[in-house]
Amino acid sequence: MTISTEESDIIKSILQHCDDGTTDMQPELMRNPVTTYTDPEVLAREVETLFRKFPIIMGHSEQLPEPASYFTNDELGVPILVTRNNDGVVKAFMNVCRHRGARLTDSECGKSKTFSCPYHKWTYDLNGNLRGLPQAAGFGDIDKKALGLVELPAFERFGLIWVRPSAGDEPLDFDAWIAPMEEQLTSLGLDNHTVFRTWSLDREMNWHLALEGFQESYHFCGAHENTACSAYLDNQSVWTNKYPHVRHSVPLPKVVELKDKAPQDWVHRPYFMTQNYIFPCNYVQVMTDHVYIHTIIPTGVDTCIFKCMMLIPESPETEKAERYWEKNYDVIRTVFNEDFVIGENIQKGLNTGANTEFLFGRYEIGLHLGTKAIQDALAGRLTA
Repeated sequence: MTISTEESDIIKSILQHCDDGTTDMQPELMRNPVTTYTDPEVLAREVETLFRKFPIIMGHSEQLPEPASYFTNDELGVPILVTRNNDGVVKAFMNVCRHRGARLTDSECGKSKTFSCPYHKWTYDLNGNLRGLPQAAGFGDIDKKALGLVELPAFERFGLIWVRPSAGDEPLDFDAWIAPMEEQLTSLGLDNHTVFRTWSLDREMNWHLALEGFQESYHFCGAHENTACSAYLDNQSVWTNKYPHVRHSVPLPKVVELKDKAPQDWVHRPYFMTQNYIFPCNYVQVMTDHVYIHTIIPTGVDTCIFKCMMLIPESPETEKAERYWEKNYDVIRTVFNEDFVIGENIQKGLNTGANTEFLFGRYEIGLHLGTKAIQDALAGRLTA
């Protein structure tokens, strides 16, 4: 197993922190106004920018196993149809007929070589082209080429499927946008993983509160005293700024074993949980032997959807393997619920006036980096 220069540097940093009793720190505190979590106008700007102009992970390549397979997504407030065409290329469209706006399909997933509107049977192929309409003479000499489905930018990289939820005329250089995380995502081999579980939860809190649970480890031994606390070093993380993305390396206690090994014999993954923030709303959370893909979507100023997909290296072929992965699934659900209960209680107190701003400590580095990227995007300084 090879180790990258970046991962070797992460190990050196954490071993030094262990010796010195320190952790990564920002130069100063950051203050974030509570209106970030309560103002409907702030949310409207976030939806228009963060959730329309940037690519968002929609699924895993396994969910489109062959041409004509498809899945749909409505959780972003945009009806989206994602399919694989006959050339094996992933395509995404508005799930909206160009005649009178009916949804082409209500199914969550399936397989179909064409998509026909249930209202008047206008029919489209896997590339979104309008192929036929009943009694076409009644529409004269309309240009069928101009009435194809509205296509959305879609990309398949690292075994994951990404879609920008708006058409627009702005070009999107996906490879340049994801380049800071390319080495890390490539190393995971997610295209060879399989989906073990997917789930979606409606939570009564602003989407930032759900996002922020992944952006610092300061809370681990408070919120997760009887669960995750003992599994990791207390508030000793290493942060790698991949602007606008962030790599957050959370060490297991056994990382100190590497002090007695030569650097050329080091391995990284068995000693860390890595929480990769993929701007604006995704996390690729890397455990020692499996991976979670998280997506956090606002549905209101005080509500959000938390989506999760658990990826494992291969399908379980024995009852023992099934029990092992099921146990991991149960553990992560328990830990996340601890965060969600706290987040929903925070939301209940936001409108009391007790706080006008929140303090982000110097070691809550993910909050600093993530907030700056969001502010840059809202101000037009960051584009995909």
